Amino acid sequence: MAEAKLPKVPKRENSLIFFLVAAILAPLIRLMFRIKTEGIENLPKGGYILVANHVNYLDPLAFAYSVYIHMKRTPHYLAKEPLFRIPVIGALLPKVGQIPVYRGGKSNEQPLRAAVEFLKAGQVVVVFPEGTLTRDPNQWPMRGKSGAIRLAIELGLPIVPAGHWGIEKILGTYSKRFRPNPFHVVRVKIGQPMFFEHLRKDGISATEMNQATDQVMKRIAGLVGEIRGETPPEELWDPAKQGQSEIGNFRKEN
Repeated sequence: MAEAKLPKVPKRENSLIFFLVAAILAPLIRLMFRIKTEGIENLPKGGYILVANHVNYLDPLAFAYSVYIHMKRTPHYLAKEPLFRIPVIGALLPKVGQIPVYRGGKSNEQPLRAAVEFLKAGQVVVVFPEGTLTRDPNQWPMRGKSGAIRLAIELGLPIVPAGHWGIEKILGTYSKRFRPNPFHVVRVKIGQPMFFEHLRKDGISATEMNQATDQVMKRIAGLVGEIRGETPPEELWDPAKQGQSEIGNFRKEN
């Protein structure tokens, strides 16, 4: 099986092909729900890593709309590689700057290098650190993976945390019941940038990496809590401790 094609950094952030795709998708997304973005004043200039919670399969579309229409930036996702095998869509994704990542132990060294090149060019890379849809029974953000932190430490760039809520009313987690409503509001809330310059050293320990990742995920959970008007759990949901698989639809396994 051939590897997914990696994107090249365009000369201009808002490339013509992305502009054309966005011109088609944005009105369609707007027919499904309405997005309200708060905290835009917190966004730094230049390159940064935008991280958020992952509730359902519509999250990438909702965030792409928020990033492109409201934040005025072009989003470049670290997206799961199977999407790049879908006819037509798979060929289009690299052309609009989306980066495939692999599961199941296959090396992601090259995809991460591609993300580094976009960030060095002053662009925005979007990551869902959970790596899959949340397994938390109440849909709170769960334990994250360290890829975003590693990029931030290597490049000395900020991580910008964001939370969202409301998309679960349109499509539940792993649900097939799709209920579009152009009047329903999906809220996106952007937090203050997080810097990890103190970790820019040789030999960062696994404990330090885990603590930084946990700090980011709890910041995301806090933003989600502010939107929901609730207090997030003190301990993030951990699939491993619950005997759940790390990837795939865990509900089919029960």
